[in-house]
Amino acid sequence: MSALSVFAPAKINLALHVTGQREDGYHLLDSLVAFSPVGDRLTLRPAEEFSMTVSGPEAQGVPTDHSNLVLKGAAFFAEHTGMTGGVAFQLEKNLPAASGIGGGSSDAAAAIRGLLQMGFGDAPAVQARVLGMIGGALTRLGADIPMCLSPVAQRVRGVGEDLTPIQLPPLPCLLVNPRVEVATPAVFKALRQKDNSPLPAPPTFATLQECIDWLAQQRNDLQAPAIATAPVIATVLETLATLPGCRLARMSGSGATCFALFATPAEARAAETALRAARPEWWCAEGTLGDQRAASAPRPAFNVV
Repeated sequence: MSALSVFAPAKINLALHVTGQREDGYHLLDSLVAFSPVGDRLTLRPAEEFSMTVSGPEAQGVPTDHSNLVLKGAAFFAEHTGMTGGVAFQLEKNLPAASGIGGGSSDAAAAIRGLLQMGFGDAPAVQARVLGMIGGALTRLGADIPMCLSPVAQRVRGVGEDLTPIQLPPLPCLLVNPRVEVATPAVFKALRQKDNSPLPAPPTFATLQECIDWLAQQRNDLQAPAIATAPVIATVLETLATLPGCRLARMSGSGATCFALFATPAEARAAETALRAARPEWWCAEGTLGDQRAASAPRPAFNVV
């Protein structure tokens, strides 16, 4: 195998309830997560040591040293599996940084999935060992990384270690970021109430509209403190709500990326076209959540080249 290409999809918090805070400062969450066909792409090539280069429309400012989560994830993998040798990672960065859609965490998870796929050690045993660490060191490396290891719709609880796959209908979606980076610690610091009610048990949704109606009754508890930190988020949400066909507009994660849900992919595409014309300075991308075919490059999650 000369190279392996792994897709790293954007993670969308359809709902995010903050239910408490541990003595060590970690916040307890109860969140419903889905993944987008929009994302980054990581190419792995065998090498003597770990290294990294970055390209793509969102590459500016992305570190290539060991502060990057890709190299941290690779180091974690090597430490806990006994892997020897290295990999040269090439990251095609399409998602904006610090945007609440798990870009760096998804990249790190893609690195781990890619190392597994490249056959470093006995893959089933290695995978069990790595996944068995998600309640400890891997979660501390990044709370979003465990959920991104298996990028399917999930209910995520605790500090990111309690994962339950769920069934959601395909959700046509428009993602929008106003080009403002929001620091997650600042948002949590601005959160006044940290012992909010958890999500009710998600039902089985017979239709897309049933799912959207249920989501509309849930919350993102970080949305208000994020708006206090970056008021432009409120402008994004107001703009999304006025787009024809928008059924629900909400912020993802700790912001500043927001999403709008639609009844059909055609409505989401029309909304993206209209928004690009009205607000060309904003980053936006449409795609159906749950559809893992990359919007810009329809390739499988694992692609040997």
